[in-house]
Amino acid sequence: MNTSVRWINDYLDPPADAEAQADLLTRAGFPVEHSEPVEISDGTDTRQDVELTSNRGDCLCHVGLAREIAALSGRTLKLPTAAPKPTGPDAASIVSVRNREPGRCPLYTARIIRGVKVGPSPDWLKDRLAARGDIPRNNIVDATNFVLFELGQPTHVFDLNELKGPEIVIRMAKDKEPFLPIGEGAAEVKLDGSDLVIADAERAVAIAGVKGGALTAVSDQTTDILIEAATFDPVTVRNTSRRLNIASDSSYRFERGVHAAQVNHAADRLAELILELAGGELCEGVVSDGAAIPEAREVSMRCQRCRDLLGMEVDDATITGMLDRLGFEPRAEDGTLICTIPPNRLDIEREVDLIEEVSRMVGHDTIPIADKIEIRVAPPQSTVLARRAVNDALVGWGYLETTTHSLVSDQAARRFLPSNMQLLRVDDERAGAEPALRPSILPSLLRVMAFNLDNGVRDGKFFETASTFAMNGKQHMESVNLAIIHTADSPERGLREMRGVIDRLVRIIRGTDATTQVETSNVLPWFTPGAAIRTGGDNRLLGAFGVIDPKVAKQFDIDQPVFAAEIGLPAYYDQYPPVTEAKPLPSFPAIERDISVIIDESVSWLDIELRLRELVIEHLDSIEFVTTFRGKPIEKGKKSLTLRLRFRASNRTLTHEEADEQIDPVMRTLESAFSATIRK
Repeated sequence: MNTSVRWINDYLDPPADAEAQADLLTRAGFPVEHSEPVEISDGTDTRQDVELTSNRGDCLCHVGLAREIAALSGRTLKLPTAAPKPTGPDAASIVSVRNREPGRCPLYTARIIRGVKVGPSPDWLKDRLAARGDIPRNNIVDATNFVLFELGQPTHVFDLNELKGPEIVIRMAKDKEPFLPIGEGAAEVKLDGSDLVIADAERAVAIAGVKGGALTAVSDQTTDILIEAATFDPVTVRNTSRRLNIASDSSYRFERGVHAAQVNHAADRLAELILELAGGELCEGVVSDGAAIPEAREVSMRCQRCRDLLGMEVDDATITGMLDRLGFEPRAEDGTLICTIPPNRLDIEREVDLIEEVSRMVGHDTIPIADKIEIRVAPPQSTVLARRAVNDALVGWGYLETTTHSLVSDQAARRFLPSNMQLLRVDDERAGAEPALRPSILPSLLRVMAFNLDNGVRDGKFFETASTFAMNGKQHMESVNLAIIHTADSPERGLREMRGVIDRLVRIIRGTDATTQVETSNVLPWFTPGAAIRTGGDNRLLGAFGVIDPKVAKQFDIDQPVFAAEIGLPAYYDQYPPVTEAKPLPSFPAIERDISVIIDESVSWLDIELRLRELVIEHLDSIEFVTTFRGKPIEKGKKSLTLRLRFRASNRTLTHEEADEQIDPVMRTLESAFSATIRK
């Protein structure tokens, strides 16, 4: 921001020369990038280019910078006052204001001055603006610019006689509504429904917070004016300014935030200046519409916490004085300062923000720097250790970890979208043909597998831990899952390996006694067959695994069986490492019995296992799958499946007769439930 040294000194006692101002502003965190002398009517001024951070909109004016200089140097800050005296009729009898968008325009005010005389500005006003680098126009326009650069509050002046109604309406623009901005060579633009405008009874007369309109601009023939002072939503102003490629000093400030409590003082200051410069009569009252002005915020700061963070001793009285000079009105309560935040300081929200203010006042260069610091290395978080353990295990079993993009095509996402969910998309043209946030990691892994198959890697094994996304009605669903994928030469081998991997991972994370339960599932059409898997104990649905449907695999140009799983194992990572308990080995031997049955090809081992576990079998220690056989003499459409039952008692050795007694109900269940033929 360009500043005038003389203008800043209007608010300082005693004044500070250009070098002192530059030094103090640099200490405050606003370095001066450039300084040059400027010729004015009564001598020389100095123009300085001050670099400001985006969160300090309060310093985009000369009073704001003078406050910083006064706070650092102990000078007295002389704030401008305003108390214009109305002599005309009630303003509300002349114009009306209707604010249809209080969310985007928290406060809009209008003041009326009649009988002004537009003409050149006096030398003192021209000098202040010219020293900054602005071109003086006339006494009305120059007064608005003066208030803008004095207080940081944008204002605008309409020719009252050019307003239809006369009426002011704050509304959203109509689609393709025409608007001609003020300024030489300005071209008409087309607005849309996202633009906030100031309108009269018939048309848009200003783009709110961005630019005034040429049709109602002040001219040499203007006699009656309406002074606009308002505040607008920063995001709305920024979006419109960028979309239309129209920027102004006003939009620059509104984008950084202007508090509603600043509006009336700036409007009074402008009205008083115009009465002084252009004459006329100020109408009684202010016509306004909007939300109530928010109450002043309070933020507390512990003095000891301030000293701890700064690493140096600053007594309470000094801290209090610094904050008071910055306008925070601190009051002490048991070692804590309660500060009332001025409306222009939108950047102060937390205790640490106040500590930063003290740090600036103390001087960053005075804060001691330790040559050495002592640190205690914190142990890795449980979630980090758990993920590391899972990754190490999978890598040890020959799987490769992948990192793929979370965006996929709509077509790929829909193949893996549960029926009760909707896709979640990003509205960004850079997403191109892949705008959908993936509801599953599997389409990404299938693309990885297809790439490797194309390059001759026929036995690829991959895994990835990543987030998945979907919409359930209006609720945004996001979860972190572990996906695993591999190929195998037979369905039995592929499914057994996947089940074994899942069981082992669950035991790594939840302990050696953890178990999983498998149940058939038809709700995930990308698996054929597919099975849901639950964790033992809490019976929580962990996820699913199965064979990728050949039609789905074909869409990824994969022509061989693919086995995959997607489980929510990361939800248990915060419980890692599991509590384990050493148990003695069995004291008594087990008795094993193998049973071979001929069943239909459609019957899966999962179906048999679930059905047998429902039986109450005394002394049953485990049920295990042994093998499957197809071919002669087994007829077509059938298969021979062998399972193993293990029996064990904890307090004695079982007899073979006791084990044999439990075999009969098992065989009867296999015959009745699955039409199985027992092989002798």
